[in-house]
Formats: sequence, C-alpha cells, structure tokens
Amino acid sequence: MAKTATINARIEPAIKAKAEKVFAAIGLTATDAIGMFYRQVVFRKGLPFDVCVPNAVTLAALQEAESGGGEVVQGTTEDLFEDILSEK
Repeated sequence: MAKTATINARIEPAIKAKAEKVFAAIGLTATDAIGMFYRQVVFRKGLPFDVCVPNAVTLAALQEAESGGGEVVQGTTEDLFEDILSEK
C-alpha cells in the first residue's frame, strides 16, 4: 500500500536527536520507527509498552544511571539470577 498519510508532531529537539541516533544505529529512519509503532498499536490494540508513573526509588535509580553512577555488574545472566534468588 502506498504511504500517503502524513503525521505532524512537535517534540523536544534533544529527545528527537537522541531517538534518531538510536534509530540510525539500528538502521531505521524516524519514519520507519513511527510506522513500526503504529503497526504495534494496531496489532496489540493498545500501546506496545506499559505506561506508568515511576516511584521515587525508580526515579532516583534512573537519574543515577543517566549520570553515570550506579553499580557495574559483571558476569553471566545465570550468575545475576543466582545472586538475586539467593538473597534473603
């Protein structure tokens, strides 16, 4: 089917630039990504991700990670799950 519909949206320039850098790294254009998003909305009959408001602990962890802080974790996925499941 021909692509003839147009979407106009305003977004913060910094967010747009960061997102388009990610798209480029995986070989997509913004148009491709928006099309994928719309297809997933149709397929799932809703948003293709959870929409929620993070609590204070989650917000603090996200801010710490964005600023380069946090704990560096090394090892396999199996090691990490073993550590998590063995904590009491």
